[in-house]
Amino acid sequence: MAMPADTNAAGDIFGGWVLSQMDLAGGIAAGQRALGRVVTISVDRMTFIRPVQVGDVLCVYCSIPTVGRTSMKVAIEAWALRHRHGGREKVTDATFTFVAVDDTGRPRPVPPLDAEG
Repeated sequence: MAMPADTNAAGDIFGGWVLSQMDLAGGIAAGQRALGRVVTISVDRMTFIRPVQVGDVLCVYCSIPTVGRTSMKVAIEAWALRHRHGGREKVTDATFTFVAVDDTGRPRPVPPLDAEG
C-alpha cells in the first residue's frame, strides 16, 4: 500500500517506490523460474501512465516471455487499486531483465522448464 512517506512534493507516490515494488515482484517471478538467485541487470521501456496516490494498493503482475541461457526478460505491469477498494487503473509497465547467478554471483544457466517438476 502506498503510504504518505512515499510521496513527492506534489503528493504523488515517488516513481522510484513504484519501480522498487516492480523490481521485487519481478525478482520473485524470475527467481521461481530460475530455481534460485537472480539479479536485475536492466529495466527497459518504463512508462508511467497514471500517478499512484496515498492509500492505493499497488498490484504488480509479471510474465516471462523470453528466457535465454542465463537471463530472462520479465514483462511487468503495475495497477493501482484506488483507495484500497475502488477501481483499478494501470499505472505503469516495463520490461526488466534478470540474470540467474550462483552463490558467488557469477551467471549460471537457467534450468529448462521440465526441471521445475
